[in-house]
Amino acid sequence: MSEALEPGQRGIVWKGVGLSYPGPPVVEALRPTDLGLEPGAYVAITGPSGSGKSTLLNVLGLLDRSTTGRFLLDGVDVTHCRDADQAELRARSFGFVFQRFHLLPTLSARENVELSLMYAGARPSERRDLAAAALERVGLSDRWSHRPTELSGGEQQRVAIARAIVRDQQFLLADEPTGSLDSRTAASVLDLLESLASDGRGVIHVTHNESVAHRASRRLHVLDGVVSEGDR
Repeated sequence: MSEALEPGQRGIVWKGVGLSYPGPPVVEALRPTDLGLEPGAYVAITGPSGSGKSTLLNVLGLLDRSTTGRFLLDGVDVTHCRDADQAELRARSFGFVFQRFHLLPTLSARENVELSLMYAGARPSERRDLAAAALERVGLSDRWSHRPTELSGGEQQRVAIARAIVRDQQFLLADEPTGSLDSRTAASVLDLLESLASDGRGVIHVTHNESVAHRASRRLHVLDGVVSEGDR
């Protein structure tokens, strides 16, 4: 596959990475794949329902462990890391955004963003400062005290994005991040994702929407667990 990075470079390098489930029959959810993703990449993952898009995203984000191949992150082979080590790498390197915002309704926007920092052991003053900076980055510096029910759908998704980047994660992985938004609000969220990629953060998102996929600078298409470059 084109654009593969060399081991030792920053970013993600896959060498024959795949995921299968034991049978019988054996199910190959993700066929062995060579792939390179650099910081600053803006990538759309497309393909029909059930094709393996979410599996690809989950393996990229170390949510699912591959069963074949080698996974290098910033030149380090993380394929066989202990679960605890992979969890730390996942928290440090990847932020996740989903179609549903997964915000706690009783907490303010800032408090929702602070949660991931709390789990990381950050001090209260540090949590407040970093959360405020992340909300400012997504254009919500004037809405930090509002609870999710007081925010629009687009604003809630921006809070979710702020939560995903508050630790300055290298990659933002999103599964249908605009799927529940109207077209105008979705466009503003996509503008934000493009801006984050321009800042040097890798942004990789799954979408069924052709107009959304068209905005990405690179496309990965998945069909029956096979990953290919471009639209197929």
